[in-house]
Amino acid sequence: MSTPTPDEHHSPPVTSTGLGVDVGGTGIKVGKVDLGSGELIGERLIRDTPQPATPDAVAETIRQMVEEFGWEGPVGVALPSVIHEGVARIAHNIDSSWIGCDVVELFDRHLPGRSVVMLNDADAAGLTEVHYGAGEGVEGLVILLTFGTGIGSALLLNGRLIPNTEFGHLHVEDIAGRGFDEAEHLASAAVRARDGLSFQDWAPHVSNVLRSIEDLLWPRAFVLGGGVSEAAADWFPLLENRTPVRPAVRLNDAGIIGAALFAAGHAGLLDLGDALSPGGY
Repeated sequence: MSTPTPDEHHSPPVTSTGLGVDVGGTGIKVGKVDLGSGELIGERLIRDTPQPATPDAVAETIRQMVEEFGWEGPVGVALPSVIHEGVARIAHNIDSSWIGCDVVELFDRHLPGRSVVMLNDADAAGLTEVHYGAGEGVEGLVILLTFGTGIGSALLLNGRLIPNTEFGHLHVEDIAGRGFDEAEHLASAAVRARDGLSFQDWAPHVSNVLRSIEDLLWPRAFVLGGGVSEAAADWFPLLENRTPVRPAVRLNDAGIIGAALFAAGHAGLLDLGDALSPGGY
């Protein structure tokens, strides 16, 4: 696969500090971020995700962690959910009581008087990669896909987030001839592990998903993340789609960094475009 030529530098134009929270099914991570470089400042704080991972339990844990940092500025929270018009619409690896939760009201109660914004965790990773990682400098459309239990996705146009894409649920035709199924049921890292597939056997399924997406959107680059991206040299050369592919580089900290960036954009500390207007998420 060829590498796209950087056409424009999309990194934030100012240096400031942000705070990001990344909520996962087993752990919650919080960190300060240098928004000029996209690097963490100091150590991350990590706590077990409360079980059950209800909205109030998670929000209370986040409150305690934010206060441990002594942080008074904007807070960005990356959640394993679609956040649409201020409401959580799905719940991946967290309690089902998140579905229908008014997350604005939730964090107004637990972190009163603060500017708190929420976004999908894959969207946070996408923001990180286009501003500080593998998608930095790519002019036009960049699509991030994370391969794990499912397939997460983020869509970014010239560095600006188009939120809440769910390409993992795109129905594609199985190359094995078993009809149509969701992309993540055919090509996720979990499917590879479940079926004991070598990279040679798994890569055609990934290529099939990439071709299905690029036939609709014609992106300039794919950025592929998840644990399997660390072995990119073993399977990227096996891919047969037309769009250049890059491995994600920020990995475990991408959710924290993207959440902090998103919050800073909402607070007006830097310009991330119209996609971050209150009505855009």
